[in-house]
Amino acid sequence: MQRRKASHRRRAQQLAGLIVGTMRRGLPAPTFALKSNEASAEAEIRASRALFAEDFIAITEFSAMSGDRQTMATKVMQGVRVLEVAQFTFTPAAGAILADWGADVIKIEHPVRGDTQRGFLNMGGVQLDPLRHTLFEHPNRGKRSVGIDLSTAEGQELLYEMAKHCDVFLTNYLPQVRQKNRFDVEHIRAANPNIIYARGSAWGDKGPEREKGGFDGTAFWSRSGIADCMTPPELPGPLSQGMPAFGDSIGGMFIAGGISAALFHREKTGEAAELDVSLMSTAAWASGANIAQAVETGVITKNAMPSSGGGAKNPFMGNFWTSDNRTINLCMVSPTGLIRDTFEHVGRPEAADDPRFQDVLSLIEHSKAASDILVAAFAEKPFAYWREHLKTLKGQWAPILNLLELASDEQALANDMLIEVEGADGGEPLKLVRGPVQFNGEALETTRSPQASEHTEIVLMEMGVDWDRIEDLKSKGAIA
Repeated sequence: MQRRKASHRRRAQQLAGLIVGTMRRGLPAPTFALKSNEASAEAEIRASRALFAEDFIAITEFSAMSGDRQTMATKVMQGVRVLEVAQFTFTPAAGAILADWGADVIKIEHPVRGDTQRGFLNMGGVQLDPLRHTLFEHPNRGKRSVGIDLSTAEGQELLYEMAKHCDVFLTNYLPQVRQKNRFDVEHIRAANPNIIYARGSAWGDKGPEREKGGFDGTAFWSRSGIADCMTPPELPGPLSQGMPAFGDSIGGMFIAGGISAALFHREKTGEAAELDVSLMSTAAWASGANIAQAVETGVITKNAMPSSGGGAKNPFMGNFWTSDNRTINLCMVSPTGLIRDTFEHVGRPEAADDPRFQDVLSLIEHSKAASDILVAAFAEKPFAYWREHLKTLKGQWAPILNLLELASDEQALANDMLIEVEGADGGEPLKLVRGPVQFNGEALETTRSPQASEHTEIVLMEMGVDWDRIEDLKSKGAIA
């Protein structure tokens, strides 16, 4: 009896969640009758209905409490549904951005293994809690997870049925895997000719290496020329990327932008586009100005070794070390009108009257002398002093911060750059970074990333899959 009651309650909660989810998406609440097999007693049906009512009230009350917060933000992608069959960070990050913008992003995961990145629990020597997995949260917040085994015919057929209800199909699986498991563009378009098909890859969907995998450490950082340019020639070898998901996060934003353009194109023309973004193309665009210059001149510019001082032609461009071994960056591309103000701010007003620095041309000619004055001045005071004192400086400058300092930076916080989501462990909220686009000056509200297969039954019921079929698919191992 207890087992039957637990089963009734589970289904009641799922159905209540279905109604709430449907209503939140702006659709009319579905109507249905609780089913039972012929041997079920009327009392059990009444019990199920009673539990359903109880859980529906509880869930809708929670929805009402949280609903005001969720509807505050402008959701430019509300009404768009994305079907994501992707792993790791690069392409899922695009799904996270679209979810931030209001899209309903349904993440398909293997019913046993889930997204491979869930198992990445040691990053650069930092041990991660699987229930507070920040590397997974970053590209997967705001989504729902459905567990489907796409190697099975039943799982593939279910994917096609889901695709009929979606606007976008998003994947980063290799071409041979898409073909083997029958979710390449021709398979998905056979189910929904109007769906936008978006691919993320390491090297692009054309050429001899289209079937080769890669990560941002290989395709974005290493092969692109970025590692070479970022490494001072005095070092014996190239610098490593040193930051997880660096190229992935940039590239994910590009995919989200491409999808947005494709949705606009479909709205205007009725044509559903395919789109591709690779980590290599992401890196090429990010360093495009330097690539164009190198191709035009044959000269590759590289980072210099760290030092305190300005540039050879502009002393107001460079890093300057403080008395406590921190760094202030000056970035006055054009010193015109800034010479006196800068020297006065660093406590050397007499330098502004020095004929060597009377105008920009003189300053450039005597750049080394001006740089030496600035180096000596910055070395006299600590970092905290300069951060406060330079707030009135007319020229462009910035303190060089670490990541923890950025997370508490007044300007970053004023612009809502950090958000909070609940932890899956029920503990303190997790702090994540919002996407770079902010609509109407509103702070982002979103949810934590899903647990693997967390929403399987609710999503399938939303899409018209009845409970008996769900149970049958479970028994066959096609879904979680």
